[in-house]
Amino acid sequence: MQRLGTGIGWRPEIADAVERMPDVDWVEVVSENLCPDHPPESLKRLRARGVTVVPHGVSLGLGGAERPDEGRLTALAERALALGSPLVTEHIAFVRAGGALTASPRLEAGHLLPVPRTRDALDVLCENIRVAQDALPVPLAVENIAALLSWPGEELTEGQFLYELADRTGVRLLIDVANLHTNHVNQGEDPARALAELPLEALAYVHVAGGFERDGVWHDSHAHPVPEPVLGILSDLASRVTPPGVLLERDENFPEPGELERELAAIGKAVELGRTAAVGRTAAVGRTATVGRTATVGRTATVGRTDGVGHPAGIGRTTAGGRPPRATAAPEADEPESAAARKAGEPAAGEPEVIAAESAVAEATRQRLGLAQTALLSALVAGTPAPEGFDRVRLAVQARALASKRADVVAKIAPELPVILGAGYRPAFLAYAQAHPMSGGYRLDAMEFAASLLSAGEPDDREARRALRAWWLERSGPAPRSHRPAVRAARAARRVLLRR
Repeated sequence: MQRLGTGIGWRPEIADAVERMPDVDWVEVVSENLCPDHPPESLKRLRARGVTVVPHGVSLGLGGAERPDEGRLTALAERALALGSPLVTEHIAFVRAGGALTASPRLEAGHLLPVPRTRDALDVLCENIRVAQDALPVPLAVENIAALLSWPGEELTEGQFLYELADRTGVRLLIDVANLHTNHVNQGEDPARALAELPLEALAYVHVAGGFERDGVWHDSHAHPVPEPVLGILSDLASRVTPPGVLLERDENFPEPGELERELAAIGKAVELGRTAAVGRTAAVGRTATVGRTATVGRTATVGRTDGVGHPAGIGRTTAGGRPPRATAAPEADEPESAAARKAGEPAAGEPEVIAAESAVAEATRQRLGLAQTALLSALVAGTPAPEGFDRVRLAVQARALASKRADVVAKIAPELPVILGAGYRPAFLAYAQAHPMSGGYRLDAMEFAASLLSAGEPDDREARRALRAWWLERSGPAPRSHRPAVRAARAARRVLLRR
């Protein structure tokens, strides 16, 4: 893997500051926020200086039940080529559900939601990643996400899930140590165990970010300083492997450039502490070696040989279908070819019904996953009953977080709305969100929110309503029709008068 060095997430709000930072080797940019034909001048200048730019996608939904959308894959590929990037990254998450696969309305989360760590979900994720790899011109790395809730009935730990994913697909891993901390606080998962189970030779780079704790729940905000526990996990990782790159993420509440530089310095110190600890361990092992070391190594090689990533040989390694590989014996000299193929666990020539059955199972697996994800997302954004086995308190926390983020993002992409509506923007949007699950992107959401207010004759202030209508008309065309009884009666009376 190419060495990247020290990086920071490029955002328009800190573009000038990033250009002036002397120790930044590379930047990461949110792919969906970038036009490949017209990249920002700041990114052009950084590239001219030799700074690597990596596109980071957030909307593919590789962990969803449906196959990746061709248009989104094409867009990600275009950005990689336009930026001359050595790789692209995405997330192990689902971001939408419903649709044709489940014969239900399409729902958008507007956020990264966790994939259940089950064999079904792993099979679907592996196939989706292979589809993405085939469509992209550069290697793909995928990121572990932070979760406020967990799925019932999970079959694998996070480390086991990521190990099998990398083993079966060859995908690189983007490890977010802040997300490991989040899952430690929220789910009680041990970050050290996760790191011990990971195939660290597949590491592409590392994310570091801040957050905050409220009522015992850690929120991965990317808007606060990096806390010491996150730096500690980074040191632990660096003691196990030298990370090809480490990147600081900051998406909101941007501090002064000097504070960002201090955070980058603290990240570098944490990595160095990890390397020092690794050297110390190696020296200690060397001092305690005895004359019997050779015999011990010999016994270990016989009993506990590993596959090169710290896992016992043959254990945890799977076939493409997710099953442990079968031990195969050499076929007898007079044994038919088809029998030998069956012994190896492969379909023999002339057995199309086996392939068809496997395809049918794969589609059924997608449907099962799709129904489960749709039930969860519907509970979060449409107020339907909580699926069985989920923590209802955590579902409520996640639902509030999704609605709050939705309001924040709409305010960011349509900044005129909070200005027009003033203090009434947020309560009005949250009330709208309760009754209107998002079915498209955030820009469409902003338009539909404004239309819903105008159709209800809101806001009450006449000047604000006139400004909102002008904003809406400028972006969409004809004014939305009001559904109020008095307005509908007036329209009907007008039609009658016009016919006379």
